Amino acid sequence: MEVPRINEETADLAQQMVELMRLERGIGLAGPQIGRMERIFVVQVGEDDPRVFINPRIVAVSPEEGPYEEGCLSIPGVYADVTRPLAITVEGWDAAGSPLRIDAEGLLARVIQHEYDHLEGVLFFDHLSTRKRERLLRSYKPPELG
Repeated sequence: MEVPRINEETADLAQQMVELMRLERGIGLAGPQIGRMERIFVVQVGEDDPRVFINPRIVAVSPEEGPYEEGCLSIPGVYADVTRPLAITVEGWDAAGSPLRIDAEGLLARVIQHEYDHLEGVLFFDHLSTRKRERLLRSYKPPELG
């Protein structure tokens, strides 16, 4: 669901998402991962400042693709090589309601695509062959609730 209005509540949500992402030692977090079925995600790669993407659209992808090991805060301890475009262009809005357009490559491009997938109802292992996905899921041990 699109974020209908970008306001103080949206900015607060984005800040809470950044804090949770950092607490969990992640580099990206999307609304659906925290039960918010809205088109919002945050990323922070390396020492860069965190970035907020609201109602994003990937408008271009490079023809060059490459594999990279991905994991996800939603399924901790599960990792697999996922092939994705090496560069993308994404448009949307930031937490202040300003339009943004980012040309990203490398790890930033990958994290944006990974988080964008969450908005589309896709997890990283959905990019794997059926055999690889089934093997990964069989080996997954959910954390104990305590």
